[in-house]
Amino acid sequence: MTQDMHRSTWTLVAVTLILSAGRVSATGSETIRAVKPLPSDAVADYQLGGAYDPSARTNLVVRDSTAAPARGLYNICYINGFQTQPGVAWPLELLVTDSKGKPLVDPNWPDEHLLKISSEKLRAAVLQRLAVTISGCARAGFDAVEFDNLDSFTRSKGALKREDAVAFATLLVRVAHGKGLAAGQKNTPQLSDRERRQIGFNFAVSEECHRYDECSEYTRFYGDQVINIEYVDDLRGRFADVCMATATPHDTVLRDRELKPAQRKGYRHDHCVEHRSAQ
Repeated sequence: MTQDMHRSTWTLVAVTLILSAGRVSATGSETIRAVKPLPSDAVADYQLGGAYDPSARTNLVVRDSTAAPARGLYNICYINGFQTQPGVAWPLELLVTDSKGKPLVDPNWPDEHLLKISSEKLRAAVLQRLAVTISGCARAGFDAVEFDNLDSFTRSKGALKREDAVAFATLLVRVAHGKGLAAGQKNTPQLSDRERRQIGFNFAVSEECHRYDECSEYTRFYGDQVINIEYVDDLRGRFADVCMATATPHDTVLRDRELKPAQRKGYRHDHCVEHRSAQ
């Protein structure tokens, strides 16, 4: 199929979703609002394990799609865009299955199944369900979304290809932009600049880019529109040294691996802004 035919198909799917949502302009397509970029001086808190009041210096918060945004801050809505959210049931035909017909799981997250996005028809069906979540983020007042597990194709045992992930990410971003939400790339530093431009991501969220020496793969393309999370259980050196490294993004936050709320035992939070301002 030619690139033009692919583009037409994607447009048709997006318009179909907009029609089904009942938000259509006179021309038959939703008016896309301008998206709001991350603050250039972002100081993020990554709160996927549960929402809590952020510190006074925090101006950006990432929370799960089931949580409410933090009042007065820049808010990013977390969506598991390529694997199932734990506890959420999906039709078997929309899941990657193993040789025995059982849903394939992420080895690191055994309660998450890989979404089957290996054809245009399947991508359209998966998108229809996720579009509901994206719309919910917009209605709740979030400014942006991050789509996790873009790299699920690397765990699919050949059932998914990199091109499938790029094609589906492009659809997700178009729906997000249609709702006035900026859209973030999550991990997957191996994406090429051409693929990033095709998809249309506005920023990136990386996990442990200092630990794995990948930070420049994000910052050279997204500049200061990068949020990085390092974890206390696997730092490469002291966190203060991580912050002083030239390649480390300005907006780098330290968290406990389970991302616990502030009131829970084991909670850890620090930010490079504290260490750089002390110099």
